[in-house]
Amino acid sequence: MARMSASVPKPGDPETVHRQTGSLGRRLVLATLGFCLLFTLASVGLRTWLAWHDSLEAMDAELELIDQVFQSNLARAIWEMDSDALETQLDSVASAAPVGRVELQIIRAGRAPEVIQRQRAQQHAEHRAPVLQHRLTYEAYAGASETVGELRLEGNEGLLWERLFDEVTEIVITQVIQSLLLAGLIMWMFNSTVTLHVRRIARHLTALAPENLDQTLRLGRSVKRHDELSLLESGVNSLQAKLSAYLDRQHQDELALAAHRDRLAELVEERTTELRAANVLLQELSRSDPLTGLANRRHFDEIKEVEFRRALRLGQPLTVLMCDVDFFKRYNDHYGHAQGDLCLKVVADTLKRVFARAGEVVARLGGEEFVVLLPGVDAESALRSAVRLQQRLAERELPHEASAVSPYVTLSIGLAGFDPETVDQFDQLLRRADEALYRAKTQGRNCIAD
Repeated sequence: MARMSASVPKPGDPETVHRQTGSLGRRLVLATLGFCLLFTLASVGLRTWLAWHDSLEAMDAELELIDQVFQSNLARAIWEMDSDALETQLDSVASAAPVGRVELQIIRAGRAPEVIQRQRAQQHAEHRAPVLQHRLTYEAYAGASETVGELRLEGNEGLLWERLFDEVTEIVITQVIQSLLLAGLIMWMFNSTVTLHVRRIARHLTALAPENLDQTLRLGRSVKRHDELSLLESGVNSLQAKLSAYLDRQHQDELALAAHRDRLAELVEERTTELRAANVLLQELSRSDPLTGLANRRHFDEIKEVEFRRALRLGQPLTVLMCDVDFFKRYNDHYGHAQGDLCLKVVADTLKRVFARAGEVVARLGGEEFVVLLPGVDAESALRSAVRLQQRLAERELPHEASAVSPYVTLSIGLAGFDPETVDQFDQLLRRADEALYRAKTQGRNCIAD
């Protein structure tokens, strides 16, 4: 009786497989970290975009506030032509953190506008910070308002980027911490609830031998838990019981098998002989069309290359006829498929009678389409044979009331002869015959085209 042997763990044992492939928990954590990384990148990108727009709005509001605070003082200093006060006010505006550049344009009647600027060193001409431009008006007395200048405030781009950097740093740190905590929690839960018990099952299976199949698996989990691990525990114990019973039955079967071995050898010899005969028949069937008995497409493909190479090597003529039953679909619709099969058999029989010389091959390519391979026959002789084929089929007078060209079944034939100067592959010759068949159909059917 065949017995399982308790041996040292081999490459296929669970312990060895675990050492080679690593922990499932680690794989789960890596997958979780990968997902968290993608989620962090997407979240950081979105929150950074929102933070940028929030920073722009906040700086725009700050510039509005600065403008409201200083515009009246600047207008008064311009009106009163107090240059000291004007410089002091401009310095105060420029020193405000949200301001990167201040440009004051003083408007006086009869003079070119005077421009005064204050700019931070890191402020560039091209910037993304918000810009506020406002006209300065001064009301010398009630009802008399006059424009005295124009104030342009550009936001401090350096401050803008600094704020954005601080917010992005906080976002990234928060997302990374969340991802690491999530991955750690998943790994701890997976190890404590799955990996620990899976390893215990693996050790139990590794230690199994025929003599200890009655030792049941115990995971030591709460009896209230009914999940996949409980099903696995039950399945392993059930499998051990079935395996033990199987080993006993195997021993009995081996005894019975020995008694029937001689008889089986005789039966095998008989079946082998039958199989050889069946293979011979199958080989024949695989090379012939079951309906018509003609060569099938597979047999034709084998022969065509041999004949083509012979014609190419010896410079002999080679002609191909493509034949198609005219309006065969109408024939089937009118008479039924059973009668259609009978019609194809008659056409095939006519083909075999006309092309019966040694070397001539007639094959059914499929449906109502037939092909004739004529080695050593030139196009002129093939044309006479094609005419004879149509005559022999007409003599059989197969009724075809649905035909538009004749009351009897007819054939359209395409003819192509081998020309070594223009044809270097048989498929080219076959394609020419097929094109000739198409011309025969377009010319009214029941005719021969080359």
